[in-house]
Amino acid sequence: MIYGIKTVVKYILGTDRAERDFAVYPDDTFVVSYPRSGNTWTRFLIANLVYPEKNVGFTNIEKLIPDTSSQSNRALKSTPRPRIIKTHEYFDHRYRKVIYIVRDPRDVALSYYDFQRKYMQIDDAYPLEQYVEDFVQGRLISIDWGTWAENVSSWIYTRGKSKNFLLLRYEDMMKDTTRELTRIAQFFGIEAVPTRLQQVIDRSSADRMRELEKLEADRWIATKNRRKDIPFVRVAKAGGWRTSLPVKSVEQIENAWGDLMITLGYEPVTVQVPQGVR
Repeated sequence: MIYGIKTVVKYILGTDRAERDFAVYPDDTFVVSYPRSGNTWTRFLIANLVYPEKNVGFTNIEKLIPDTSSQSNRALKSTPRPRIIKTHEYFDHRYRKVIYIVRDPRDVALSYYDFQRKYMQIDDAYPLEQYVEDFVQGRLISIDWGTWAENVSSWIYTRGKSKNFLLLRYEDMMKDTTRELTRIAQFFGIEAVPTRLQQVIDRSSADRMRELEKLEADRWIATKNRRKDIPFVRVAKAGGWRTSLPVKSVEQIENAWGDLMITLGYEPVTVQVPQGVR
């Protein structure tokens, strides 16, 4: 009874977090990924594409493309339809139209390590090798979203062939942003006019996002009251694991998830690739 009252009060006050517990509408579109896979950049690309008249920044991104892990049920309910919603949730059959972003788990591990230090969820002295072991074994505080492999496979193996499912690789987005943004535009039924696409790319660039972070970090829920010495928008590149991740950690990730990595085009470097898997 008391628990129920607390839940109602939080809903009324808007202090709850939607997470998986919110009303889903048939015209919703979801931008989904495991954490630190390029979701924030993709949100900016989509927001600048869908709302060209808006000056997209960290101060209004939650209004344009709200995040289920930081927004209340009431906030989501008040978002004008058709909604575009960001989430890290594993497969949910209610999400009918989904853009899923995947990133090399070796780079995800590095980025997540910095992110959790920024959020003061782990200490700077926490060994990277130990962190990667926890990452692989599902011992992070984000376990409710599953491990990288559980989250990714829950979507690509259930929706991978659906016309309402768009799989984006972060590495492809970095390599040819125009091509991947064209795919996003087509998914939304928006004409991929070259000048419009270039404007979207310019407005969503890593440099611009870094400048916006400096100006607006204290007003964005994801960076407010967080460490300022570790940026939210990091190096914005692919393959950093090759020079920054210990070989033992690379091997641990590849031993655990090598088959799925190969399926997604992420070549293992420390484990034997079975014949016929490529």
